[in-house]
Order: sequence, then structure tokens, then C-alpha cells
Amino acid sequence: MKQKISDHSYYPLFVDLRNKKVVVVGGGGVAERKVQGLLSAGAHVKLISPEVTETLGEMVSDGLIDHAAKTFVPEDLDRAWLVIAATDDSGVQELVYNEALSQRVFCNVVDLPEFCSFIVPSIVRRGDLCLSISTGGRSPALAQRLRKELEQSLGSFYGDYVLLLGELRQLIIKSYEDPVTRKELCYSLADPEVMAWVRDGEWDRVEKWAVSLCGEEAANIVLNSR
Repeated sequence: MKQKISDHSYYPLFVDLRNKKVVVVGGGGVAERKVQGLLSAGAHVKLISPEVTETLGEMVSDGLIDHAAKTFVPEDLDRAWLVIAATDDSGVQELVYNEALSQRVFCNVVDLPEFCSFIVPSIVRRGDLCLSISTGGRSPALAQRLRKELEQSLGSFYGDYVLLLGELRQLIIKSYEDPVTRKELCYSLADPEVMAWVRDGEWDRVEKWAVSLCGEEAANIVLNSR
């Protein structure tokens, strides 16, 4: 069967939201989940909603987010980097999208791809390893099912494994000036056999391999990864 290509494909990217203003419009359960994800990314969250959930109220009391107990107005997007509308009011949703468009602010209106300049994929995290799954908004249910399958197949050890590879990579960059040598050594870090050793806790093998590849300094890196 010939594969059909959508006339509306998204460009995938990972965004650094640290200390950036992100506006969330809405105070219900969906908004709560969005705020939690944004906080984990280091965003500075401003919540716009007359009413909020108990958990969101606690976040406000703890100083984790700013809250304006009112309805949305265009001025709320001043100096915002992106906005998420998580409300069931269709009039507010459309207003948020139109204002974001005019002010060149990235916008996501939950469950309405036609009112989105970006969409949020289903995500699987293992430390710094992050896998994103998207169907371009066509089937969120399929994206969630695939996420659950990946969560079952990707063990928790991947977080430690990625951290170890990152530190060894920095050691290689520091130790070797030749770009070809650097590239070859960095590529060899992703050896599936080593991944199995980390998974099975065979750290003596990992240490021997790391030292042979990166030098004696690698022994301390492996020791700290155990």
C-alpha cells in the first residue's frame, strides 16, 4: 500500500523553557497536568483562571506559579514565550489562539489542533533520555498506547546509562583534539553490549571498558554512576 503523506506535518523539536514566561489559561485538571509538566521543564508559569483546583492553589501558595484570578485578556500574553489554553470555553479558546497568533506567541489549545501552532506529544522519560510520540493530532489515543508500550520496554536503567555516556563523552572531548578520533570514540560509546552491562549491574566490566576507551579518569565516572 502506498504511504500517504499528510499535507500538514509538524517539525519536531525540544524547547528550552527555563526561566521563560509561559501562560496557562484554565484552572481545572487538564491545566494542572500542563502546569506540572511546565514546572518540571523550569518554566515560569502564569496561571489565568477565576477558579483553580486544590493542587493548583497549593502551587500558588507555595510560590511555584503566579496566578491571576480573572478571565483571560490579550495583555496576559505580554512578554510570554508560549501559551496553553486548557479551558472548556470555546470563546476563550479562540480568543487565546487569535491573540497568540497576532503577538507571535506559540500557542496550544488542548484537543483542538486547528487552534495550535504547536502540539504536545506523548512522552517517555528515563532521566535525560526523552522519547516523544506524535500522530500529528490525528489519534492521541494511539500515541498514548505507544507511550505505554515504550514505558514497559524501556527499563529505568536508561537514565543512568545516558548520564554515564554523557560524562564519558565530555571526557573524550576534553582528552582528544583530533575531530575524527573524537567522533569515532563518541560513536563507540553507544555499544549495545555496554548497555546490557549497565542494565545487569556488571559495573566491573563497564569500568574496564570505559578506562580502555577514555583513560583512567573514566574509572571515577563509572564509580559515581553505580
